[in-house]
Amino acid sequence: MKNTCNASVESKGFCFYKCTNGIKRHLAVDILGFPFFTLCTKASISDDQGLIEMLSQNIDYFKAKPAELPKTTILLDNGYHPDKLIPALEQVYPEIMTKIQFELSAKPSKAEKKAQGLSGFVPVAARWVIERSNAWVERCKSLVKNFERTLERSNTKLKLCFIRLMLKRLAVAS
Repeated sequence: MKNTCNASVESKGFCFYKCTNGIKRHLAVDILGFPFFTLCTKASISDDQGLIEMLSQNIDYFKAKPAELPKTTILLDNGYHPDKLIPALEQVYPEIMTKIQFELSAKPSKAEKKAQGLSGFVPVAARWVIERSNAWVERCKSLVKNFERTLERSNTKLKLCFIRLMLKRLAVAS
Protein backbone atom coordinates (compact mmCIF):
# COMPACT_ATOMS: atom_id res chain seq x y z
CA MET A 1 0.00 0.00 0.00
CA LYS A 2 1.49 3.32 -1.04
CA ASN A 3 2.24 5.97 1.58
CA THR A 4 1.14 9.57 1.45
CA CYS A 5 3.28 12.46 2.64
CA ASN A 6 1.61 12.17 6.09
CA ALA A 7 3.24 8.82 6.88
CA SER A 8 6.15 8.88 9.31
CA VAL A 9 9.68 7.77 8.47
CA GLU A 10 9.36 4.83 10.91
CA SER A 11 6.44 3.40 8.95
CA LYS A 12 7.96 3.78 5.50
CA GLY A 13 9.59 0.92 3.66
CA PHE A 14 10.32 0.07 0.04
CA CYS A 15 9.04 -3.15 -1.54
CA PHE A 16 11.36 -4.10 -4.39
CA TYR A 17 8.91 -6.68 -5.73
CA LYS A 18 6.16 -4.12 -6.36
CA CYS A 19 8.42 -1.04 -6.53
CA THR A 20 6.30 0.68 -3.89
CA ASN A 21 7.22 2.95 -1.00
CA GLY A 22 4.72 2.22 1.76
CA ILE A 23 3.35 -0.48 4.01
CA LYS A 24 2.19 -4.09 3.71
CA ARG A 25 -1.09 -5.30 5.14
CA HIS A 26 -0.97 -8.89 6.31
CA LEU A 27 -4.36 -10.59 6.69
CA ALA A 28 -5.36 -13.98 8.03
CA VAL A 29 -9.02 -14.57 7.10
CA ASP A 30 -11.57 -17.34 7.51
CA ILE A 31 -13.32 -19.03 4.59
CA LEU A 32 -15.86 -16.19 4.41
CA GLY A 33 -13.13 -13.57 4.14
CA PHE A 34 -13.54 -12.10 7.62
CA PRO A 35 -10.31 -11.50 9.54
CA PHE A 36 -8.77 -13.59 12.27
CA PHE A 37 -5.66 -11.45 12.51
CA THR A 38 -4.30 -8.32 10.84
CA LEU A 39 -0.89 -6.67 10.87
CA CYS A 40 0.61 -3.67 9.10
CA THR A 41 4.37 -3.61 8.53
CA LYS A 42 6.86 -1.62 6.51
CA ALA A 43 6.83 -2.63 2.84
CA SER A 44 10.46 -3.74 3.17
CA ILE A 45 9.47 -6.62 5.48
CA SER A 46 9.20 -9.95 3.62
CA ASP A 47 5.88 -11.78 3.46
CA ASP A 48 7.35 -14.64 5.49
CA GLN A 49 8.57 -12.29 8.23
CA GLY A 50 5.22 -10.47 8.28
CA LEU A 51 3.34 -13.76 8.73
CA ILE A 52 5.72 -14.84 11.50
CA GLU A 53 5.22 -11.51 13.28
CA MET A 54 1.43 -11.62 12.88
CA LEU A 55 1.14 -15.18 14.22
CA SER A 56 3.63 -14.45 17.02
CA GLN A 57 1.56 -11.49 18.21
CA ASN A 58 -1.51 -13.74 18.29
CA ILE A 59 0.18 -16.86 19.67
CA ASP A 60 -2.23 -16.99 22.65
CA TYR A 61 -5.00 -17.98 20.23
CA PHE A 62 -3.04 -21.12 19.31
CA LYS A 63 -1.93 -21.82 22.88
CA ALA A 64 -5.59 -21.78 24.01
CA LYS A 65 -6.73 -24.08 21.20
CA PRO A 66 -7.25 -27.64 22.52
CA ALA A 67 -4.90 -30.20 20.95
CA GLU A 68 -7.81 -32.60 20.26
CA LEU A 69 -9.33 -30.25 17.69
CA PRO A 70 -8.30 -30.66 14.05
CA LYS A 71 -5.34 -28.61 12.90
CA THR A 72 -6.02 -25.14 11.53
CA THR A 73 -5.02 -25.07 7.87
CA ILE A 74 -3.29 -21.89 6.76
CA LEU A 75 -3.49 -21.54 2.99
CA LEU A 76 -0.46 -19.74 1.58
CA ASP A 77 0.26 -18.42 -1.87
CA ASN A 78 3.52 -19.28 -3.57
CA GLY A 79 5.29 -16.21 -2.16
CA TYR A 80 5.56 -17.91 1.24
CA HIS A 81 8.11 -20.53 2.26
CA PRO A 82 6.85 -23.05 4.87
CA ASP A 83 10.38 -24.41 5.33
CA LYS A 84 11.38 -20.97 6.73
CA LEU A 85 8.11 -20.34 8.59
CA ILE A 86 7.97 -23.56 10.61
CA PRO A 87 11.33 -23.23 12.46
CA ALA A 88 10.71 -19.55 13.23
CA LEU A 89 7.24 -20.25 14.65
CA GLU A 90 8.50 -23.25 16.65
CA GLN A 91 10.99 -20.92 18.36
CA VAL A 92 8.05 -18.79 19.52
CA TYR A 93 5.81 -21.72 20.48
CA PRO A 94 7.31 -25.24 20.15
CA GLU A 95 3.92 -27.03 19.94
CA ILE A 96 2.46 -24.78 17.23
CA MET A 97 2.79 -27.34 14.44
CA THR A 98 0.53 -29.72 16.41
CA LYS A 99 -2.20 -27.09 16.03
CA ILE A 100 -1.64 -25.64 12.55
CA GLN A 101 -0.57 -26.83 9.13
CA PHE A 102 0.51 -24.92 6.05
CA GLU A 103 -0.83 -25.64 2.60
CA LEU A 104 0.41 -23.94 -0.55
CA SER A 105 -2.45 -22.91 -2.80
CA ALA A 106 -2.68 -24.66 -6.11
CA LYS A 107 -1.17 -22.88 -9.06
CA PRO A 108 -2.05 -24.34 -12.44
CA SER A 109 0.98 -25.21 -14.56
CA LYS A 110 1.35 -24.13 -18.18
CA ALA A 111 0.56 -27.71 -19.30
CA GLU A 112 -2.65 -27.78 -17.21
CA LYS A 113 -3.72 -24.42 -18.63
CA LYS A 114 -3.00 -25.59 -22.16
CA ALA A 115 -5.01 -28.80 -21.62
CA GLN A 116 -8.00 -26.70 -20.52
CA GLY A 117 -7.54 -24.29 -23.42
CA LEU A 118 -6.63 -21.40 -21.11
CA SER A 119 -3.72 -18.99 -21.09
CA GLY A 120 -2.44 -16.15 -18.92
CA PHE A 121 -3.98 -15.54 -15.52
CA VAL A 122 -6.29 -18.32 -14.30
CA PRO A 123 -8.20 -17.69 -11.05
CA VAL A 124 -7.84 -20.24 -8.25
CA ALA A 125 -11.03 -20.58 -6.18
CA ALA A 126 -9.45 -20.79 -2.71
CA ARG A 127 -7.27 -17.72 -3.29
CA TRP A 128 -10.24 -15.52 -4.18
CA VAL A 129 -11.28 -15.43 -0.53
CA ILE A 130 -8.31 -13.25 0.41
CA GLU A 131 -8.53 -11.25 -2.81
CA ARG A 132 -12.18 -10.46 -2.02
CA SER A 133 -11.18 -9.35 1.50
CA ASN A 134 -8.57 -7.03 0.01
CA ALA A 135 -11.22 -5.62 -2.33
CA TRP A 136 -13.49 -4.91 0.65
CA VAL A 137 -10.65 -2.97 2.28
CA GLU A 138 -10.11 -0.98 -0.92
CA ARG A 139 -13.72 0.27 -0.68
CA CYS A 140 -12.86 2.14 2.51
CA LYS A 141 -11.80 5.53 1.26
CA SER A 142 -9.29 6.10 4.06
CA LEU A 143 -7.54 2.77 3.30
CA VAL A 144 -6.88 3.31 -0.41
CA LYS A 145 -3.47 4.67 0.59
CA ASN A 146 -1.64 4.81 3.89
CA PHE A 147 -2.54 8.17 5.44
CA GLU A 148 -1.53 7.20 8.99
CA ARG A 149 1.59 8.30 10.84
CA THR A 150 2.15 4.98 12.63
CA LEU A 151 1.77 1.31 11.76
CA GLU A 152 -0.41 0.78 14.84
CA ARG A 153 -2.93 3.36 13.60
CA SER A 154 -2.89 1.77 10.14
CA ASN A 155 -3.66 -1.61 11.71
CA THR A 156 -6.43 -0.09 13.84
CA LYS A 157 -8.04 1.51 10.76
CA LEU A 158 -7.88 -1.86 9.00
CA LYS A 159 -9.64 -3.56 11.91
CA LEU A 160 -12.27 -0.79 12.06
CA CYS A 161 -12.97 -1.29 8.36
CA PHE A 162 -13.70 -4.97 8.93
CA ILE A 163 -15.79 -4.25 12.05
CA ARG A 164 -17.91 -1.82 10.04
CA LEU A 165 -18.29 -4.38 7.26
CA MET A 166 -19.36 -7.14 9.67
CA LEU A 167 -21.83 -4.83 11.43
CA LYS A 168 -23.32 -3.90 8.06
CA ARG A 169 -23.74 -7.58 7.20
CA LEU A 170 -25.40 -8.26 10.56
CA ALA A 171 -27.79 -5.34 10.09
CA VAL A 172 -28.82 -6.60 6.65
CA ALA A 173 -29.24 -10.18 7.90
CA SER A 174 -31.56 -9.25 10.78
